[in-house]
Amino acid sequence: MATFFENQDLARRNTKLLVVMYFLAVVGVIIAVDLVLAGVWIYGFADTVVPKGHSPGPIALLGAVPAKVFLLGAMGAALVIFAVSGWNIVQLGSGGKAVAEMVGARRVSPDTKDPLERRLMNVVEEMSIASGARVPGVYVMDGEAGINAFAAGYDVSDAIVAVTRGTLETLNRDELQGVIAHEFSHILNGDMRLNIRMIGVLAGIVFIGSIGEFIMRSQRGGGDSKGAAPIFLGGLALLLIGYIGLFFARLIKAAASRQREFLADASSVQFTRNPDGIAGALDQIGAASAGALIGNRHAEDVSHMFFGQAIEVKLSGLFDTHPPLEERIARVHTRFDRASYRKARASAVSAPERKEKDSQDEDKRKTAASAILAAGAMGLAGRRGADLGTRWGRSAGDSAQLVGSMDGAKVDYAARLLQALPAGLREMLRDPPGARAAMVALLLAPKDDVLKVQLDALAAKGMGALAGEARAAEALTRRLGAAFHLPLIDLALPAIKSLPEEERRAVITALEVVIHADRRVSLHEFVLLTIARGQLMPRGKPGAAGSKRIAELQCAVVIVLSLVAHAGTRQDASGQRGAALAAAMRAGTQEMGLPEADAAAALTLEVAAEALEVLKSLAPMQKAVLVKGLFAVVTHDGSIRVMEAELMRMVGAVLDCPLPPLLETVDPATLAA
Repeated sequence: MATFFENQDLARRNTKLLVVMYFLAVVGVIIAVDLVLAGVWIYGFADTVVPKGHSPGPIALLGAVPAKVFLLGAMGAALVIFAVSGWNIVQLGSGGKAVAEMVGARRVSPDTKDPLERRLMNVVEEMSIASGARVPGVYVMDGEAGINAFAAGYDVSDAIVAVTRGTLETLNRDELQGVIAHEFSHILNGDMRLNIRMIGVLAGIVFIGSIGEFIMRSQRGGGDSKGAAPIFLGGLALLLIGYIGLFFARLIKAAASRQREFLADASSVQFTRNPDGIAGALDQIGAASAGALIGNRHAEDVSHMFFGQAIEVKLSGLFDTHPPLEERIARVHTRFDRASYRKARASAVSAPERKEKDSQDEDKRKTAASAILAAGAMGLAGRRGADLGTRWGRSAGDSAQLVGSMDGAKVDYAARLLQALPAGLREMLRDPPGARAAMVALLLAPKDDVLKVQLDALAAKGMGALAGEARAAEALTRRLGAAFHLPLIDLALPAIKSLPEEERRAVITALEVVIHADRRVSLHEFVLLTIARGQLMPRGKPGAAGSKRIAELQCAVVIVLSLVAHAGTRQDASGQRGAALAAAMRAGTQEMGLPEADAAAALTLEVAAEALEVLKSLAPMQKAVLVKGLFAVVTHDGSIRVMEAELMRMVGAVLDCPLPPLLETVDPATLAA
């Protein structure tokens, strides 16, 4: 299976192909418009251009049409198409949220009490932690009985996941997990950017048909039937042109989406280790009376984004945005037996012994969760855990392939980690005030005198209430080691993102006040603040995927290499670390094919943050080179420490290169103090 970076690069090339196909479609629509206008002109002026008794051929008739008719027709059609496409792209500027709102989806509150929505949130959170992606916004299409779902956004951090009410009410947890894993494949494989672009650009192609429909309606019942006839016919012709545009639009969507659906199905099995989940979900679509159909008026616009075939089309096969259900099921589960599965599925839901099995599974999860929490208490708690780690047996290249990866073991680990969170803390993360307090609590110092300085600094800024809430939350976060910090941040962000921009800025200010209260910024604080800023501050307008090369941004590359090298090297017996620092930098530059470079002398965390921002513009395969170089730095001594792993995941989060938990298999005994 292709790596994250290869899939991102393929998505970028597919975007270029979409542009070519789009312009070909525009040319086809313009030609059709010109032919219609020529026909209308000939109909109106036939007596002046055709002598009586003559019957010229079509070519001669077209030759009699003034050139300015064709020119004005082409210019007008192009202007309409490009204007409508541009307008729709602007309207979708807020990314996944705009798509969800377009189809009438409702955002699920993180603190929802609906059992089905709570189950959905749990599955999404598990997938996010397992993949290292930020927790996407979760939406439900309440009025839709069909079984369907989609993911949308311009990048990993912008993603949303939406499901229909029929999906929640029909699928069991394994099937729902299979569907969400499928959608996470679209998030991680770079499909979303292409899909959301297609909504905007294809809207212009089909818009001319809407003009024709409007013209026809306006001429119905008109008094001057003779004068209205050519206008009505012109409207009919434009409506037919709309179908030409629809033909091209559906052809483009079908060409772009089918193979990506096969890939997402295969990824779902890889992510969950459960082919029954995705196969069962697909089978339920075939069994349901509503299938996967979507009734929303924008279903045609977003049909290529859905999990299943959302619209009925003629010439099935040619214009289908999704492969046939039978073929999809056969590819993910060669031995799937529909009859036996449906029978087993029904008994699994209703049998009394199911409750006993659920109870046994819950006991196993709690036991495993206790082991994770014990590891945090013994070795990962406080700042001690940052200096502890394990041997790392992967090469830099193999390590870079972890980006955007996920498997069943990581999903299981994520479920155990979530179970290990104190119940009170888990509930706190589901509402904005509690999530904000928990974020601040992660930065509070373990020493009482420093902690008091931090709380007093908040109070001095008029944030006394937040100081008290953070102090209370600190009682729940103090036992959590570094392995919990990024997941906790990810769980807190959805609730905080629901706040108005002014309040989100206030959260960033609170974090900065706590961090600077002791007049120093630790690497741990830098990691948390960098992620919070990237997620909560206003984002720039979505643009094309990066295209810069490593050589063009070498200065920023050296700064980030230096940051990671400083974090991962220790002093030798004489109290120096120059040799280790040089060795780490050498390992990174060699892996990236760059000239040797010394670690940046005047390195500050502000400079590092600016360098990371610059490196966002790297092309996908160039990001792969950067990540390999960074892994070469942190593992040059054959091991990786907890803080190094946390720092690598932070860099990945900023660059939209999500890294899954790197140390989930560490033996707690190796981390003991």
